[in-house]
Amino acid sequence: MTIDDTALVLQGVTKKYGDVVALRDLSLSVGRGEMFGLIGPDGAGKTTAIRMICGLIKADSGSVRVVGHDPVSDHLRVTQSIGYLSQRFSLYGDLTIDENIAFFAEIHGLRMGDPVIRDRRQRLLDLTQLTPFRGRLADQLSGGMKQKLALACTLVHEPELILLDEPTTGVDPVSRREFWKLLSEFLAQGITILMATPYLDEAERCTRVAMLHEGRLLALDHPAGLRASLPGAVMEVISPDRDRTTSLIERLPGVVDVQLFGERAHVRLTPESPLSDPDRFVTLLRQEGIEPESIRRVPTSLEDVFIAQVTRHA
Repeated sequence: MTIDDTALVLQGVTKKYGDVVALRDLSLSVGRGEMFGLIGPDGAGKTTAIRMICGLIKADSGSVRVVGHDPVSDHLRVTQSIGYLSQRFSLYGDLTIDENIAFFAEIHGLRMGDPVIRDRRQRLLDLTQLTPFRGRLADQLSGGMKQKLALACTLVHEPELILLDEPTTGVDPVSRREFWKLLSEFLAQGITILMATPYLDEAERCTRVAMLHEGRLLALDHPAGLRASLPGAVMEVISPDRDRTTSLIERLPGVVDVQLFGERAHVRLTPESPLSDPDRFVTLLRQEGIEPESIRRVPTSLEDVFIAQVTRHA
């Protein structure tokens, strides 16, 4: 990936808050027109990375380049090129949808008296399906509608790169699906998207994914590459006596790891393990007096990969 192809480059970035290391020697690059995912739980360093990209905080060491510029020393230039949707986007509840978009346009030096800007607002309203509600106060909107309005405000100045910090947290499934449809349309227009999210199912939609844990980069690849990086089969086991079954499985030869997801146990096996044959697996459990409800081989998920990476780096 050449410099001209990159929208964002972090090289050896470290950030500390007192004794807490929020980011540890983080290096990654995001290509233009890419949907890039920063994946990890709370405290992984996702928000710190995004705030650093925005130029809101400075790295203790390393370098950050956003659309070819330093986000701290060239803050105005970078601000004109990015849109930032934070976890708690500050809409003005006593302003209407139209007025909120106009306000954020004016922050970027745009005037709603310009017919081009008015047309842009109308396109965003149509795209987000907010046109029928344009006169409604922001405080009277549902959670999903507020997120769509926040996205419209973020895009009104037509940024090259948009940064989304957990934008679907607390949003209902239908609104979440609509939000992702909008992102797909913006991606098709050539906008680069960097999204931070704790949801691994959302990572599947990204071009590439960086897995973060405690400020450290665990893995970076496209989703299929990450899944392929985990050797051996993954078996899903459902048993009425989950705890006893799990305890037994952990002692079986060829078992690398067992992780519980509700009533399901994901059993990761070595490549040569005979337990990758479901019938053989069932037979071994029955010999121990356990009658499983279901044993089947399942595709490796990004959740399996993330847990394996955390365990490996522990």
